[in-house]
Amino acid sequence: MNKYMQLALDKAVEGMNSNQGGPFGAVIVRNGEVIAVAHNEVLGTNDPTAHAEIVAIRIAAKKLGRFHLSDCEIFSTCEPCPMCLSAIHWAGIRKLSFGADRHDAAVGGFDDEFIYRLINGTAESPLTHPDVIDKETCAALFKTWSDKADRTMY
Repeated sequence: MNKYMQLALDKAVEGMNSNQGGPFGAVIVRNGEVIAVAHNEVLGTNDPTAHAEIVAIRIAAKKLGRFHLSDCEIFSTCEPCPMCLSAIHWAGIRKLSFGADRHDAAVGGFDDEFIYRLINGTAESPLTHPDVIDKETCAALFKTWSDKADRTMY
C-alpha cells in the first residue's frame, strides 16, 4: 500500500473511532515530506466544512506559513467532494491521489450526487435561484481592492 495513503487511512480510522467524523483521511506531502495528516472533524467540531482535505490544507498552510501549496500533493482516502476539490484547486495543489470514489462513499451514506447535479444544472434547489441584492455597492469592493496598493493576490 502507498505509504501516504496508509497514513491517511490510519488517520481516517482514528477519526472514526474517536467519533470526530466520518471515514475520511488526507495527507499533504511536499518533496517527500509529510506536511499534514488529518481526518474528518465534522462531528467533533460541529463544522460542516471540516472535511479531511480541508483540515489538512489548513494544517499545511499554517505549517508552511503560506496559502499557496503548489509544490504539494494530496492523498485522500476518498474522492474529494466538490467543496474539497474546490479547496484543493484554490490551494494550488497540483497532484491528487485518492482511494475510494464517490460511488463507494454513497454506499456508506455520503452521497454528493445532488451537488454534482446542481453543478451541471440538472437539479433544482432554492440555492440555484438566489436573491441578488445591493450588487453595485458590493461590486464596488473589487474596484477598492484593485486600487489597494498593498494587496496580495491569491
